[in-house]
Amino acid sequence: MTRARKAADVSCGTLVVDDAGRLLICHVTGTAKWDIPKGLLDPGEDTLAAAMRELYEEAGLVFEAARFIDLGRFEYRRDKALHLYKVEAGDELPDLGHLVCRSFFPHHVTGKPTPETDGFRWATRDEVAKLCWPRMAERLLSLDW
Repeated sequence: MTRARKAADVSCGTLVVDDAGRLLICHVTGTAKWDIPKGLLDPGEDTLAAAMRELYEEAGLVFEAARFIDLGRFEYRRDKALHLYKVEAGDELPDLGHLVCRSFFPHHVTGKPTPETDGFRWATRDEVAKLCWPRMAERLLSLDW
C-alpha cells in the first residue's frame, strides 16, 4: 500500500534588490543566520498576496503589486516549496533604519512576543553565501538578481 504524500507547503518571499545589485536580508531572531522576507501562504491567499504580506510583516515594506516580478516556484525542501518574487528598489532605501518587523512568535523561554527578525542589511552575492542558511543561499545564488 502506498501512502499519498502530503502536498508541500509553499513559502512565498521577495527578493528586494537595490541599484547596486545587493539583496535585502533580515536577521532571523535567535540565530546567527539571515534570510529574505518570506513565509507560508495563508488559506485562500495567492502567492503574490502572501509575498506582499510577508514583506510588510517582516520588514515593514510596502510596494505596489505591479512592481513584483514573478520569479516562479522552486523546490526547496521535501516538505516546502518556495514561490519567489523580485522588487527592484533602486535607490529608494539608502537607509534601512526605518525597517521594522511586525510579526512575532512566543519566546521559547519567557513566552514573551518576540519579533521574527531583528535586523536588516544589504548583502552582495558573496555575503549571501556566508550569511544565509546553505539551502537558501544555494537557491538565491541560482537566481539572477
